[in-house]
Amino acid sequence: TAGEFDAKFSLEPVAKHLTKLLGQPVSLVANWLDGVELEDGEVALCENVRFNEGEKENDEALSKKMAALCDVCVQDAFGTAHRAHASTTIVAQFFEDKKCFGYLLAQEIESIQRVMQTGEKPVLAVLGGAKVSSKITIIENILDKVDHLIIGGGMTFTFIKAQGGSVGDSICEDDKMALALDILKQAEAKNVKIHLPVDVLVANAFSNDAETKVMDVTKIPDGWQGLDAGPKSLENFKKIIMEKKRYA
Repeated sequence: TAGEFDAKFSLEPVAKHLTKLLGQPVSLVANWLDGVELEDGEVALCENVRFNEGEKENDEALSKKMAALCDVCVQDAFGTAHRAHASTTIVAQFFEDKKCFGYLLAQEIESIQRVMQTGEKPVLAVLGGAKVSSKITIIENILDKVDHLIIGGGMTFTFIKAQGGSVGDSICEDDKMALALDILKQAEAKNVKIHLPVDVLVANAFSNDAETKVMDVTKIPDGWQGLDAGPKSLENFKKIIMEKKRYA
């Protein structure tokens, strides 16, 4: 629930990994909105912004408190930059000329620009992620620019179920199945070949200790969930990627 602590979304594992990478302690600060006390050379990681009430509501007062904590604002989360949340949209306005985007965001923008502007053919785009809804704008914009589109990740199962396949307990946006079919229709009309996984690694739980097996992506039974592309899918994707000249 937004505005409440949830251990499974805690950044504690990130703090531990940063400690290893930096070779010095990185403390995780749970309550950081009113300031973080640090000595010179110390490093702290602020807990997940989602735990703050008002984050998803794009609360300006919350954004102002976040901005007061630092001198420079760096946006490097391409996957969430489109969201109208306090930590993404309003916070930057409090920094005037001391704001920028990071290396990851720059790389993503450059990749998209190459596809949207060069016109060199053939062009292959690879899209993943959990939700069709979060990628729909990109998909609709690139259909006029690409020749092939590989779709992977959790959004795979929305497309598979929309076409009549069984996805078991896999992540799926049931309310976006009509949209998925429309995307397939648009792609066909534009002569864009969409490639989906044909097999998938499934598990009977989202756990390292779960039982796993590989099966047809359209025949996943209840109690099982697809978690990764299977060997046949990876072979297909590799062949498609190696044949193309341009990537997105």
